[in-house]
Amino acid sequence: MNSKNLMEKGFSECLPLKSLTHSNLPKDQGIVIAIMDLQLAGKPESDILYIGRTKKPAKRILGGYIAGYGGKNTKKINQMLFDEGYIDRVAISWVSAGKPRVMQEELIAKYKEDHGEIPVWNSKKKTVKPKKSPPKSKDVQASKTKPTPPKAAAKRGPKPKTAAPKKPASIEIPAKAEVPKKEEAGTGEMSPKP
Repeated sequence: MNSKNLMEKGFSECLPLKSLTHSNLPKDQGIVIAIMDLQLAGKPESDILYIGRTKKPAKRILGGYIAGYGGKNTKKINQMLFDEGYIDRVAISWVSAGKPRVMQEELIAKYKEDHGEIPVWNSKKKTVKPKKSPPKSKDVQASKTKPTPPKAAAKRGPKPKTAAPKKPASIEIPAKAEVPKKEEAGTGEMSPKP
């Protein structure tokens, strides 16, 4: 299965994705989209990179694939277009469909039957982002010894429970204070006060 097979199924003429404008796109309706690699046209391997669907073509193609807004697969396509340089070599085609999901599934199944796998941009495999080299300065060593900020610590889990502070011991006060007895003069004994 390749772009010629899609043309036989009613797909539009391929338009280079980098020169696509809002006026080139169909109005909001259910369509099935195919993105093709122009460098693979006419070669034994398929030129189809992606088969998708949408009910809002301008939003999906211009806002998603070109601008990078949307879900994981849409962002992956945006990354492939701009980070991997495919924007200069891909074209897009579409066909109106009453049931775009059904048509997309049928086309992907046919592609898999012919090639043993689904189109490369439809796969769930994550693309590998280039690693950034760490900055070469003394600040790197200092940043390794900094305490963890409170927000980051909260993400690790709840803080361990600490014992509640102890209350001071209570002091007992008798209800009625006893009054000491007075000594009687000369006897050395104490007598109660009248």
